[in-house]
Amino acid sequence: MPGGASATLLARYRLGLEGATETPGPERFTPLHSGESRLWIAALEIPHGLQPTAYLLEHGQPIRYSYVPQPWPLEFYQTVYATELGSAEMPSAGRAFTPQIITRLVAQGVQVAPLLLHTGVASLEEHEPPYEEFYRVPPETARLVNQARADGRRVIAVGTTVVRALETVTDVYGVLHPGEGWTKLVITPQRGVRAVDGILTGWHEPKATHLLMLEAIAGKRHVEIAYRAALREQYLWHEFGDLHLILP
Repeated sequence: MPGGASATLLARYRLGLEGATETPGPERFTPLHSGESRLWIAALEIPHGLQPTAYLLEHGQPIRYSYVPQPWPLEFYQTVYATELGSAEMPSAGRAFTPQIITRLVAQGVQVAPLLLHTGVASLEEHEPPYEEFYRVPPETARLVNQARADGRRVIAVGTTVVRALETVTDVYGVLHPGEGWTKLVITPQRGVRAVDGILTGWHEPKATHLLMLEAIAGKRHVEIAYRAALREQYLWHEFGDLHLILP
């Protein structure tokens, strides 16, 4: 590897899954066996005492989809409100926010509640469950969401990763609790959503499990209409693509 580093592949990453009994059935969601995962666990040997993050900042490149004509610097992929490095791909739903947009939203009375979720590899298409992702929901964010729901106000998630984090720490009574860890949760219409009312998200592949999440929030009919319009108008998918705002 560049810079004198090396990686020893140890084993394929095991695809985790929570809520398998709540999925719509094998015709809608068939997770691959662990041996078919495309990610590997590796032992890294990095010279000069560099930490993995520092090494990646020096030698790594962001994941780039085919419609992006040229390599762009890493800062192009970062959201303006990020405070910690750790995502494998850009959390694309939040990429469109600028400091000016956030200021205007706050000025109009929209509360912005922070949380952390390190976005995993997002190119999962063949009914594969999303990889485990690390999340952290602080006490103040849990309090703000609980208060919003108690007041009858809407909770709009910026991205599917935010939905995963919030739903992971929400109990069966709809109460959020602070917490952190690794979530394997897959949101389906059968499970439903307990913490959010709407979502701002990108566009997902035909067999991506995140489509089940959108159906859980908006219903299958809405998703079908929206995706027909997106295909007709040739919207862009993935990192620097278009966005889909779903409001109740």
